[in-house]
Amino acid sequence: MGWVRISSFLLAYLGLLSIATAQSDWPTFGGPPGGTQYSPYSQINLDTVGDLEVAWIHRSGDDAWLEVTPIHANDSLYYCTPMNRVVSLDPQNGLERWRFDPHADEGGLGLIDEQRRIVRCRSVAYWEAASPRPGTSCEKRVFKGDINGYLYAIDGDTGASCSDFGRADGHPGYVSHWDYEGNGVGPRHTTSGPIVVGNVVVSAVGVEDSPVDASDGFVRGFDVRTGELVWEFNPIPPERIHETGAANVWSTLSADVERGLVFLPTTSPSSDFYGGPRTFPIPYGTATIALDAATGEVVWSYQTVRHDVYDYDLPGHPLIATIRNGGRQRDVAIQQTKWGYLFVLDVETGEPVWPIQERPVPASNVPGEQTAPTQPFPTLPEPFTLTELTRDDLYGLTPLDRAWCRRRFDELRYEGMFTPPSIEGTLHFPGFGGGGNWGGAAFDPNTNQVIIKSLTIATVHHLIPNPDGGLTPMPEPDGSVPGNSLGGGDPMPGTPYFTSTENFVSPLGVPCTPPPWGTLTAIDMDSGRVNWTIPFGKVRRFGITFPEFLNWGTSILGGPMTTAGGLVFMGASMDKKIRALDLRTGEEVWSADLPYAGMAVPMSYMAGGRQYVVMAAGGNRRTFTEEGDAIVAFALPEN
Repeated sequence: MGWVRISSFLLAYLGLLSIATAQSDWPTFGGPPGGTQYSPYSQINLDTVGDLEVAWIHRSGDDAWLEVTPIHANDSLYYCTPMNRVVSLDPQNGLERWRFDPHADEGGLGLIDEQRRIVRCRSVAYWEAASPRPGTSCEKRVFKGDINGYLYAIDGDTGASCSDFGRADGHPGYVSHWDYEGNGVGPRHTTSGPIVVGNVVVSAVGVEDSPVDASDGFVRGFDVRTGELVWEFNPIPPERIHETGAANVWSTLSADVERGLVFLPTTSPSSDFYGGPRTFPIPYGTATIALDAATGEVVWSYQTVRHDVYDYDLPGHPLIATIRNGGRQRDVAIQQTKWGYLFVLDVETGEPVWPIQERPVPASNVPGEQTAPTQPFPTLPEPFTLTELTRDDLYGLTPLDRAWCRRRFDELRYEGMFTPPSIEGTLHFPGFGGGGNWGGAAFDPNTNQVIIKSLTIATVHHLIPNPDGGLTPMPEPDGSVPGNSLGGGDPMPGTPYFTSTENFVSPLGVPCTPPPWGTLTAIDMDSGRVNWTIPFGKVRRFGITFPEFLNWGTSILGGPMTTAGGLVFMGASMDKKIRALDLRTGEEVWSADLPYAGMAVPMSYMAGGRQYVVMAAGGNRRTFTEEGDAIVAFALPEN
């Protein structure tokens, strides 16, 4: 083990600057490796944004669930599709240069014979050698994870499979998380993409977190050339590996290349809504974790929810940024949460920038459960969403609608934030969809602001006792789990309960929580105070029949990008628009129609002397919007 750590350190050291020296201005999902979702270009600014026009549109033909943010590197745009393909585009005209397809069907390369499935893919990653050798293949590589738990290496110039990657494991062209122990049952997949630090490509696995003995949330570092395992990190205590699982990373990653750190936003341990079998400490569950990217060793961690039974997964990477705070510059990790608070932590130590208070929270009344008596609450920054509900807050499209919401509110258990799931039914607010969620935060260094989106929709949770009186069976070898035909709900294998979750909406399909249901907020990182909040998006579908001018905000998937031009760009809403806002005020200064709703994070780059803003417009089944396949680029007129 000692030799592995030393050699992995040397591998990382020798290539530490490769990502920084690569010809790349948006090399990861979040732009720079720190994931701030910030573009340093200002050709498009408050004075010129009104002249933006569509420069080109590319369609892959894979019409489904497009949540991707392309990356810009090697004078190319690279993105993944929901059908497990990777596409390379000319960044100036959107013309396709090559297409990678690992499957054996539909003209693919035949690397794998698994069934092609429609699944979200949020990003790919890029690496190139410090001094690429001309004419040598795979000196520039694109990495992509998939639903099968595979991580592919692709030649950035040609789209060919890099056959030296994974060759030692018997499958040239990719490595597999299934080649290593998972310590539990259920899938291992990647939807949010890897990240490269030096000569190590870091890949996390998403798992099914309902079974008690779910697969553990391993994160692994692989050598970028050979695919050899350099290190692996398991968030589950080694002596407890079959008593719980998960605590995985399903969302995006960020890195501090200069310090050689990679940052993990982890989820709740399993089972997610009932923690009776896991009352022991699991400090890496629902936590921000900084790992040494060369060795996988924990440098620091901060747990944002203790004994998480609320499904308050950390939904996005921490933003690694230099803020102005207290009269000085501070390097920090800014972690958004589903429950509406930001944790601002020192990037080297994990120490909070502002004090964090321990506050009492409601106790569980479910037999066998033992919830944490307190939870940590940051004193600052101020919450970026509504965090408490009262009966008088409840909304209805009509008086009868509102009366129904109030009656339902009276039937449910609700004692404020962190009210745990219950047998009688619990109102959970903010709901397990957020608050904050993936891609939802950006940092602007010029105004020293975090720009963050939020949902304001509650959820209802029930724990349903197993009618057989015993534990819900563990999954079958094929992954199937017997359902609860008597009481309804979803199984939590290994527990005595099933679970049922639903949005807190009226019979008309309108949220019972008060509008706006989607917001965008700016928070000053010096004072910790909210500078502005606006409703975001407009809705005239799915039972919500408000006139467009009422502007109550919509369900939001995706998030913002900030630019040196003083602008915030965001799609993310249900109304098929991309908008530009004034960073100082939140005022809308430009908008354009998209072919489909743009439920992703935009990005920006320079090519041929022009600044481009690119938005993936493909709708999303979770918001019941039409699905498509458009990558849309905007730029100023060429003259």
